[in-house]
Amino acid sequence: MTLSTRTRPRLAGALGLGVAAALLAACGSGDAAAEPSATAEETAAPAATEVATAKPRLALTYDGGIQVLDADTLEVVSDIELAGFNRLNPAGDERHVLVSTTGGFQVLDAGTWTEPHGDHTHSFASDPVLTDVLWSAEKPGHAVRHEGRTALFDDGTGQVTVVDSDALADPDAATREYTTPSAHHGVAVELTDGTLVVSDGTEDERTGVRVLDAENTEIAAIDTCPGVHGEAVAADEAVVIGCEDGAVVWAGGALTKVTAPDAYGRIGNQAGSEASPYVLGDYKSDPDADLERPTRVSLIDTRDASIRLVDLPASYTFRSLARGDAGEALVLGTDGALHVIDPESGTVVRSVPVIDAWEEPEEWQQPRPAITVLDGSAYITDPATNSVHAVDVETGEVWLSAELEVTPNEIAGVSGAVAEHGAHEDGHEDHAHEDEHDHAHDEETAQG
Repeated sequence: MTLSTRTRPRLAGALGLGVAAALLAACGSGDAAAEPSATAEETAAPAATEVATAKPRLALTYDGGIQVLDADTLEVVSDIELAGFNRLNPAGDERHVLVSTTGGFQVLDAGTWTEPHGDHTHSFASDPVLTDVLWSAEKPGHAVRHEGRTALFDDGTGQVTVVDSDALADPDAATREYTTPSAHHGVAVELTDGTLVVSDGTEDERTGVRVLDAENTEIAAIDTCPGVHGEAVAADEAVVIGCEDGAVVWAGGALTKVTAPDAYGRIGNQAGSEASPYVLGDYKSDPDADLERPTRVSLIDTRDASIRLVDLPASYTFRSLARGDAGEALVLGTDGALHVIDPESGTVVRSVPVIDAWEEPEEWQQPRPAITVLDGSAYITDPATNSVHAVDVETGEVWLSAELEVTPNEIAGVSGAVAEHGAHEDGHEDHAHEDEHDHAHDEETAQG
């Protein structure tokens, strides 16, 4: 690995306030299909060393494994062999990462965490380890974290399993369970009052959104959202679900349809922030394209369910969307630049050159540049050069770059600090999931 010599412009996670103990407030206990396949004794953490401040880390997938990097130095901390095409989801506790792999969601301990101790905290680091805890799923799909709860969706059965985020590494953790009427490539998110927003559909067609109360009783539904895909949570717990003709917003106790300006205006991947009422989404308008390379993104104002389209100087892909800590809308373009959008005005306020221009591959599983945001920095991968770059979102400085010995695909990050719920949270911050096109002309996906 080759590193640049610049230093990180800010301390990562030094001000966090503690990892919560594994005390659960779940809505029920899991059944056999949802129980992870390990015991607490089998998943004991490796020896830990106390460190001065929280140590942020990144996880990168490649063909054959996962590498864990120190986010401050971009040095490889661990290289874990794992066959197959694997996907990453931050667990929501700023320590663990969920790996969507054969058989379900497997828990990766990134080896960095912080514990509260009265009026101060203690931070620790250890060797990363892929634990034996596996939350079983026939087809592990979306894993959505929000306010200390993480919802796992099994596309193969339609089962939704909700767990306290800081208990995902505990195979005996209490869970909330719900199974959709029909299995489909779906998504669910639980809100702080126990409300569960979940997609509705079948294996062949997805058409709507259902909202359940804390006892899993339906309280609202809408069936005018063809091609349901993806979700994001904005300020005040407004939820946006994408459709092929716009989106659906759950806010103020009601579901509202957002109609796209085009007859076919597909929003399938979104990025939200608790710091902003706006949700950033992709936007495709050609239903006949074999592979559409969009140059517009969508901004949905969850306060009035309105939509605005923003033109970009380049196309982008489903791994290009992220949010800054202050709610900035971030898009990694195929021109190699990080485009920073002010969601209030809908204007591009800065374009930061980061990597060389690139082209989206035909197959969605193939590596392409990806972005994740951690502690004020956007981390951007470049498979063409086997490299990763750190960009300060506020200043636009590319403050660190490193060459890797593998070709990176997906990326996810954990701060190692205490999960500060209600701060920055994307729907699929580090790896939005591309979806199959209902007209059979778009990218195909079995998991995401």
